[in-house]
Amino acid sequence: MKARQTHGDEPSIASLLAPDLLDLLESDPGAIAAETEEVHPADLADVVEKLPRSQLPAFFAALPPDRAAAVLEYVSEELRVELLEEMSPEQAAKLIAQMTPDDRVDALDEIDEEHAEDIVEALPEEDRRVTEQLLEYATDSAGGLMTTEFVSVPETDTVEVALRRVREIARGGRREAMNVVYSVDDKGILRGVLSLRELLAAPEGARVSDVAWTEVRHVHPTSDREEVARVISEYDLVAVPVVDDTERVLGVVTVDDVIDAIQEEQTEDVQKMGGMEALDEPYMQMGIVGMLKKRAGWLSVLMVSEMFTTSALQYFDQELQKLPVLMLFVPLVMSSGGNSGSQATSLITRAMALKEVELSDWWRVALRELPTSMTLGAILGVIGFIRVIVWQKAGFYDYGHQAPYVLVALNTFIALTGIVTFGSLTGSMLPFLLKRLGFDPASSSAPFVATLVDVTGLIIYFTVALIVLGKYMG
Repeated sequence: MKARQTHGDEPSIASLLAPDLLDLLESDPGAIAAETEEVHPADLADVVEKLPRSQLPAFFAALPPDRAAAVLEYVSEELRVELLEEMSPEQAAKLIAQMTPDDRVDALDEIDEEHAEDIVEALPEEDRRVTEQLLEYATDSAGGLMTTEFVSVPETDTVEVALRRVREIARGGRREAMNVVYSVDDKGILRGVLSLRELLAAPEGARVSDVAWTEVRHVHPTSDREEVARVISEYDLVAVPVVDDTERVLGVVTVDDVIDAIQEEQTEDVQKMGGMEALDEPYMQMGIVGMLKKRAGWLSVLMVSEMFTTSALQYFDQELQKLPVLMLFVPLVMSSGGNSGSQATSLITRAMALKEVELSDWWRVALRELPTSMTLGAILGVIGFIRVIVWQKAGFYDYGHQAPYVLVALNTFIALTGIVTFGSLTGSMLPFLLKRLGFDPASSSAPFVATLVDVTGLIIYFTVALIVLGKYMG
C-alpha cells in the first residue's frame, strides 16, 4: 500500500478541495469525476480523510472504479479497513479488482478474514486466481510483495516485434513495472532483462536475446523482504523479478513496495529494541488490551531480571555497611555498563540487518570490540577517577574517613573499565547468539541488555572493590 506523509500545518490541497467536493456531493455528484480528474490520488485520499464518514460511499460511487481504487490505496489503513468492511463483498470486489495484485492482497490482509474470503469469491475469475495465489505467500516475503503485472517478451522476438508487444501491454491495462522488460523462453523461464530505453535504442532487426542483459538478479518467492531490499539497493534496481525453482518468472517486486517493506521492518526492529513485541497494527488503531499484551510481557521479564540486581546488592550488603562510599558510584557504573551494552547491540543488530556481518563473523566482531570496549572503558574510567578526585578536593564529600580517596578513585577507574568492556562484548555477542538459536537479533533489546549488564556490572564493581579496598572492609 502507498504511504502518505503530512507536512505539518501547511495549507493542503485537501483543505481547499474538501468544502467544494462536499458541495458537489449534495448538488451534482456526477461532476466530481471531471472536477478531480487532474488531482493526484494521494491528494484525493487527503480529501477523503476530511470528508464526513457518511459522505464517503457517495464520494467513491461518483468516481470511476479504477480511480476510486487508486484513491483507496492511499487512504489510511484504518479508514480503508472501515470502508471495505462496510461494503458488500460485491461492492468491495468491484474496487479491489481495479488495484494492482500486490496492493489488492495488502488490502485483503488488513480486513476481517471471513469478509476478505467473501470478497475474493466475488472477484472475476482471473483476478481471483491471481489473488488466491499471492495470498498463499507470507506478507513479509518476496511472494507477498510481488505483483504479477510485469512486462515480458519472448527472447526470440525482434526489437520491433517486442516494442509492439510492449505497446499492446501498455494499452491493454495497468502495469506497475513498465520501465523494465524481461525476456523469457517459450516456457516462461527468465533469460534476460533490459530497460524500456535500451529496447527503444536497440538496433533495428536485432533480436531481444542480442540486446538483453543475461545476468539477471532475482529472488525466490520465499525470500525475506530484507533480502529483496538488499538486492534492489545493492544493484540499484527499480524492480527485481521473483522466480520459482525452475527460474520461471512469477512476478516482480517494485522499489516502491520495497520502500514500504523497509519502513515496516525498521518499525518492527525499533519496537523490539525498545523492549516490547512489534505491533501488528498502527499505534492509533491498536486497542488498549492489545497494547497491554504487546508491552506487559517484556516489562514483566525486565522487572524480574532487575530483581537479580537487588539480590546482588544484598549479597554485598556487609561490604556496603563497612564502606558506604561505594554506594555513591553504583548508579554510575550500572548506567555506564548498560549504555555501552545497548550501544553495541544496536550497532551489531543493524549491521546484521544490512548484511554487513554474518553469523560466522562473530569472532571478528569480538576481536574488534575487545580493544574498542577496553578503550571506551578506560575513557569513562578516567572521567570517573577525575570526578572522585575533584569532589574530594572541592569538599563535596569526605571519602577519607572511610578509605583513601585515591583508592576510591582507582576502584572507580578499574571497575568502569571492566564493566564497559564486559557490557560492550556482551551487547555485541548477544545478537549472534539469538540468531544462532533461531530468534530475531532485534529481540536483543536495549533494555534487556542493560538489565543483563546491570547485574553483572554490580558483581564486577564489588569484586574490584574487595581487591582494591578490601582492607577497609574488614
